Amino acid sequence: MNRRHFIKSGMLASVSYAVGANAVMNVTACTGANDKIALALIGCGGRGLGCIINCCKVNENVVIKTVCDVNKTKLAKAAAEVEKQLGYKPATSDEMKQVFDDKDIDAVWVATPEHWHVPATIWACQAGKDVYVEKNPSINIWEGRKMVEAATKYKRVVQVGFQNRSAPYGFSAREYISSGKLGKIVTVKCYNMLGGGKCGEAPETAVPAWIDWDKWLGPAPMRGFSPSIVDENGRGGWNSYWAYSGGSLADDASHVMDLCRFVIGDPTAPRSIYGWGGSHIFGSSCDTPEYQSIVYDFGDFSLTCDNGNATNYMTKTPGDIRMDPTRWPNWRNNSTRTEIYGTEGLMYLGRHGGGWQVLGKNNEIVAQEGGVFPDKEHQINFIECLRSRKQPNGDVEQCHQSAVLVHLGNIAYRVGNKQLFYDPATEKFTNSDEANIIARGSYRKGYEVPEKV
Repeated sequence: MNRRHFIKSGMLASVSYAVGANAVMNVTACTGANDKIALALIGCGGRGLGCIINCCKVNENVVIKTVCDVNKTKLAKAAAEVEKQLGYKPATSDEMKQVFDDKDIDAVWVATPEHWHVPATIWACQAGKDVYVEKNPSINIWEGRKMVEAATKYKRVVQVGFQNRSAPYGFSAREYISSGKLGKIVTVKCYNMLGGGKCGEAPETAVPAWIDWDKWLGPAPMRGFSPSIVDENGRGGWNSYWAYSGGSLADDASHVMDLCRFVIGDPTAPRSIYGWGGSHIFGSSCDTPEYQSIVYDFGDFSLTCDNGNATNYMTKTPGDIRMDPTRWPNWRNNSTRTEIYGTEGLMYLGRHGGGWQVLGKNNEIVAQEGGVFPDKEHQINFIECLRSRKQPNGDVEQCHQSAVLVHLGNIAYRVGNKQLFYDPATEKFTNSDEANIIARGSYRKGYEVPEKV
């Protein structure tokens, strides 16, 4: 088994998945193959801004028409950075509905905090825009389903920012497993074991002039401003609050579990979940726990996820290895690895680069495929799908199912570290009314996600 074979087969699998396995959307393309595509950025943080600029660099005839944010400082910096990197200055707005009303904009890049992902995506679909929405695509199970319904109803391309689904090494890992060479899957272990420290909230202050706090909160409950939640120049700590995020499980662990689901064949949701978690290490007072251990029951195999911020000796795959397909991480202390145990071998799988390796008896490497961080591939796939109207690699239905794993684990923790039984057909719990209330979510008046999209 050699590396060249897996590069070739991974690329062929990628073409099959993106073109052959998904139906072409029955709607006229937003532009012709050689026409210019106009994008808009909603949420001008570092990740979203960097991605949309790079998308314009790696694709032909793609421009950024507008950048939008309720943070005046980030908005001005984003416009300046687009001008610096691409040679023109985009329009600016602090109201996303103005962006959706602009008939010259073909697609929007939603890179807001997570509580805005679904409302923004649904509004964009209703306005006839295609969407690239960052992970985690939703903050509860119900709204994730509404996002899928909106994409389907309005025949929109919706690419979720689970970019590992465009990685050639992900396709080759999927092919290796589906071929039977790993044997029958026995159990799967996902890890997101990061470093960190104690989390708490700074006292509330007057709302600073650089932010429209009401618009930032949007669908979330009204509350006082705290610098622990939003930072003028940086990311802020909003991902430690249930109102805005699913915590570190939704942040980094969502990528790990999504790639895992992809390579093992995108199984349907588990039938039961047991979650344990808490803030027993540092004594943090934030909503989200410092550490979680979750067991998902998929019927004929189990999947576990260990997630937290208390293991400072664990490390993500280094940047130089992420961009070098000839090197692999040190799996033993890799903080974002997946271990897939089959009857014939053990596959180690890297997230955002790092590739995969299969070990047999006596620690022998029996197969492997290097891989690099697949942002470029995901961005190219998005633009190709805008023009062809094919479903993207980050298909909204499958990415919703990956987000469901995040929500299931968090809900099991939030109802008191219990075992929950789940019906994938109805997307409801069968043994906990409290869990179903959390899975449904709630919305501030004027920002509701509608029952019928």
